[in-house]
Amino acid sequence: MKSLIPALFFFVISGFLFVGLYKDPSLVSSPLVGKSIPSFNASTLFYPDKTVTQADLIGEIALVNVWATWCPACKHEHPDLVALAAKTDIPIYGLNYKETDKAEARAWLRDEGNPYAFSIADDDGRIGIDFGVYGAPETFLIDAQGVIQHKRVGVMNDKIWQRDFLPIIQRLRREAL
Repeated sequence: MKSLIPALFFFVISGFLFVGLYKDPSLVSSPLVGKSIPSFNASTLFYPDKTVTQADLIGEIALVNVWATWCPACKHEHPDLVALAAKTDIPIYGLNYKETDKAEARAWLRDEGNPYAFSIADDDGRIGIDFGVYGAPETFLIDAQGVIQHKRVGVMNDKIWQRDFLPIIQRLRREAL
């Protein structure tokens, strides 16, 4: 009987791992969905003397996109964010997460296009921690009152925008009427 315990343990663990292979990692739940965005006080990437707070993100439906130049997936998603910013009236705010070289980040946005109304400099990652960020890229949909309505872990593209974000935005706009 004792020899069956390791085998049983192995099969149980293997079963959990097998099930995990078929789960979408972008569906990581967030305890902050339905709650107000966290308080912060930080400078912006392009204007280090300008301070922004959570109040600067409140007042209209908006996206907060977590990004960094050291993040390959962020570079992959960037053209989609530039296109999204051009076709929608929803402002996109960047959260430049644990950036190692701010000059490089500014140059990258100048060269590749800047989809952000402004980008918050989160040098030490504290704001990201308060948002519950697992890594970059992540995108949060916040309503006009500053409540997080949806969180996407991973790359944003038009298909995800249409499927996951737009229905929530349409609902929020209907409720505001």
